[in-house]
Amino acid sequence: MNHAAPTARPVIPIAPVPPSDDAAVQVVSMYQAEAKIHPRSVQGWFAAWRWLFVWGTQLLYYGLPWLTWNDRQAVLFDLGARRFYIFGLVLYPQDFIYLTGLLVVSAYALFLFTAVAGRLWCGFACPQTVYTEIYLWVERRFEGDRAARMKLDAGPWTLEKWLRKGGKQVTWVAIGLVTGITFVGYFTPIRTLLAETRALDLGAWEAFWILFYGFATYGNAGYMREQVCKYMCPYARFQSAMFDHDTMIVSYDAQRGDPRGSRPRSLPHAELASRGKGECIDCTLCVQVCPTGIDIREGLQYECISCAACIDVCNGVMDKMAYPRGLIRFATQNGLKERWTRRQMFGRVLRPRVLVYSSLLLAIVAGLAISLALRSPFRVDVVRDRGALAREVQDGRIENVYRLQVMNSAESAERFRIGVADLSGAVVAAGAEVEVGPTEARWVPVAVQLPAEAAHALGPGAHRMRFVIERLADRAGTSSVVEKSTFVVPR
Repeated sequence: MNHAAPTARPVIPIAPVPPSDDAAVQVVSMYQAEAKIHPRSVQGWFAAWRWLFVWGTQLLYYGLPWLTWNDRQAVLFDLGARRFYIFGLVLYPQDFIYLTGLLVVSAYALFLFTAVAGRLWCGFACPQTVYTEIYLWVERRFEGDRAARMKLDAGPWTLEKWLRKGGKQVTWVAIGLVTGITFVGYFTPIRTLLAETRALDLGAWEAFWILFYGFATYGNAGYMREQVCKYMCPYARFQSAMFDHDTMIVSYDAQRGDPRGSRPRSLPHAELASRGKGECIDCTLCVQVCPTGIDIREGLQYECISCAACIDVCNGVMDKMAYPRGLIRFATQNGLKERWTRRQMFGRVLRPRVLVYSSLLLAIVAGLAISLALRSPFRVDVVRDRGALAREVQDGRIENVYRLQVMNSAESAERFRIGVADLSGAVVAAGAEVEVGPTEARWVPVAVQLPAEAAHALGPGAHRMRFVIERLADRAGTSSVVEKSTFVVPR
């Protein structure tokens, strides 16, 4: 069978597009360098709340590793020993489900808060926002407020500039290192870690994570700042899926503010309409205080982190002009459009989306709390001893050997009794009782024997059985754990 040779396709050269004088033709760069943002300091009600969250979160973060509980660190994730201590709770890797539950609770809580009030988490409690606020405070102490910092950056490198910039950098690095040491202190006892740090005897992984976390804090809060919120954080991208027209967001009231323009302070508020003026004096202070550099007057934007700095500064301007506060305020899109009062906007909080998120969140929290309350104070894993298979011992009895890992979650030594069920005549010949130390996991060899008559009645093969492990504790009663296994009768 003959096949025709494929014909070659003509090659069409691609020529560059010649420059055109047509004004409609534009060259769009795929990269746009952005100017450094110098946020202006602001005072006000929301600024006070933001600093309250800064103090609260940092006291918790830096102070928690120093708390003690039962002569140990209260919160410690000891990866080497595979123990996770959270005050009176001791968890093992097998309790990973509780970490999963905690993450699910955090996710649904974020969804709920976002549906109700937008990105309040970002503006007040997110670590990126908190550390950026701290690093900005240090920057202002060394270099001054917005105008002074811009002038210093534009000026030549004098001795004063070197000292100011150098002092800021040293302080930033120190904060980053303290943050990194505290982070590692949740995984290595903080007092041991500090002693190793002073003696320059840190392990490789400890040193790596201190430097890595410290550098991440230094870079993100000192330099990247709004770039993290705008480009690196995925929350800014999918927040629109949780927003609706009844979500409380930072909003500019265009009906009150436009037309914008400057005017003398002596112009009475009652004469604004006759002069063709709105309440916005176009001072751009709302832009100058914004940590992400946006103009809130352009409407809802994904870059807005709801820090409310523009609300504080605008309210200050309104006070000076003797205008009513609230030109920029927390409001809903429906509320602005329909001119609703605050009470009417809050009346729309309990809508279907919020009720669904709230119900799911309550159900998960309740399930997690009940599971923790009913959690057994010890765990047991059963492994057949592959080095000793089923064998015949004295009097024709059949013996199987197992290895049981008994994990004691209590912070006191406990005794346990091991028995078998569902296998008539079977007894534990060795390892019937064992003592396990505080928060210790111990491997226990256990020999289970079955009389010859019972083994003959069962026949060769694997037969189901259960281990019943009882905790012997007079003060708390007796609790037990049941684990499935098999007993093998040889041919």
